[in-house]
Amino acid sequence: MILKKALAFLKRDYKMQVSYRLSFLLQFLGIFFSVATFFFVSKLLGKAVNPYLTSYGGDYFSYVLIGIAFSGFLGTGLGTFSSTISSAQSHGTLETMLVTPTSLSAIITFSALWNFLFTSFNVLIYLAFGAFFFGMDLSKANLPAAFLILFLTILMFSSIGIISASFIMVFKRGDPINWLFGSFSSLLGGTYFPITVLPAWLQKASYFIPLFYALRAMRHAVLQGYTFLMLGKDIIILCIFAICILPISLFCFRFAVKRAKIEGSLVTY
Repeated sequence: MILKKALAFLKRDYKMQVSYRLSFLLQFLGIFFSVATFFFVSKLLGKAVNPYLTSYGGDYFSYVLIGIAFSGFLGTGLGTFSSTISSAQSHGTLETMLVTPTSLSAIITFSALWNFLFTSFNVLIYLAFGAFFFGMDLSKANLPAAFLILFLTILMFSSIGIISASFIMVFKRGDPINWLFGSFSSLLGGTYFPITVLPAWLQKASYFIPLFYALRAMRHAVLQGYTFLMLGKDIIILCIFAICILPISLFCFRFAVKRAKIEGSLVTY
């Protein structure tokens, strides 16, 4: 039954996505132009940035492409759950879904499946464009390690996204978690540049940002072919983040739903 419900949500979201064919096409064109832009930026920088990228193979294009591709999971994790609730509240469909024999948590989780699958597909497109059109070297990639890191990354960012959705459930608008975490991750996560270019005190702050460990591990696994043993430190840290944040997120969400029910604002926007 659970699998059938999950497939039903995927089928619904897939039909909605492909019904806007022009938008679907423009997204992939946007990916291509984004990849091309960073390719020529890397040509402009030349070898000047190589000392900062030694542990990643010294290629800025490959470094930044991994960053922009996989940081998409951050945006998906932070925004999917809260946007699902906001959309259902504003369209008046949340109340209809709640009268079905499906829990609210299941509804929100299943609603996020398509977004994560589509983000994963976008990552593959990023890497394909980089490899086939711009010579990105993926021959050393440790795919099993990359998939494990990806799973932990999705779990971790989803947990943060559930906390974000809890704020939307109670306050309707104004989400400090999304803003704070997204802003600091963009600066300190190492998406566009290695944190070694930052001042020493900001580098220390990066160690509290989960995205930093996710991207570092992913780059080492995909670009350098690091083994599980070599990636052990980052994997353990990602596990600790996930183990700590997930129960907190579930507690926050249950509390938010309970409060919204008491106040009678669960289906209002």
